[in-house]
Amino acid sequence: MTLSQVQIIRSLGEALSWFERELSWGVSPSSLPHLTGRIGELYAAMVTRGQMALATNQRGYDVVSAEGERVSVKTITTSTHVTFNHATFDQVDRVIILRILVEENEASIEELLDCPAVQARETMRLSGDKILYYPNARLASRNLSDLSVTAHAMYEKHSVKQLENGTILVEANGSLVEPALPVLRTLASQVRVVCGRV
Repeated sequence: MTLSQVQIIRSLGEALSWFERELSWGVSPSSLPHLTGRIGELYAAMVTRGQMALATNQRGYDVVSAEGERVSVKTITTSTHVTFNHATFDQVDRVIILRILVEENEASIEELLDCPAVQARETMRLSGDKILYYPNARLASRNLSDLSVTAHAMYEKHSVKQLENGTILVEANGSLVEPALPVLRTLASQVRVVCGRV
């Protein structure tokens, strides 16, 4: 059964609402892999104007785009890497990797990678029968040098920069810290404590 774009968007909204409800009950995002996976698939179906794959546990891909591309969708929350099955990767035309970010118990979706499978494979490494992708390595190598720094602050070993597109980069001892939000919260708390003593 095919879903209309309106049905896909409504389903995505409902899945995100359920995810946020689970968070409000104290459930860790990493404990909801089935729900985060479904959110990612619905999001990919929406942005590609496609459909969910017809078979349950379809080999290699999750969504078929409006152009007929077979799309493998991976969604993470706290994981540091994404795993693909080497035996079925040749059935994939496009790769979409998403991260669900949680702030104040509200979820947002960040696109980490969206490109043809052949291009994505060049950024991955083989480990046994698995293909591994490390999103933080891509972020660290992403060229943001063309963007102006609109704000910069130092605190202890941390350097915090805000770029003109709103991206906030946190470095500790010269290394990029990902995700940045937990560190920013800790720094904000420490600064308040220090300021309160002055």
